Amino acid sequence: MQRFLIGVGLLLILIGIIWPWLARLGLGRLPGDIRIERPNFVFFFPLGTSLLISLVLTLILSLIVWLLRK
Repeated sequence: MQRFLIGVGLLLILIGIIWPWLARLGLGRLPGDIRIERPNFVFFFPLGTSLLISLVLTLILSLIVWLLRK
């Protein structure tokens, strides 16, 4: 469990470091991202970005599990 938590922490640090470069890829401005702007109010729900990140993480974790079982 300790190794898992350390790994998750290191992954979060890595994502934090590379986030400025990820923002240049257009994450947060994909089709399906909901943005409603009114005077004195902004609502942003990154649905498309969330689905893309979920798909990529699912594929990566499935690949890791598949490789560890071999």
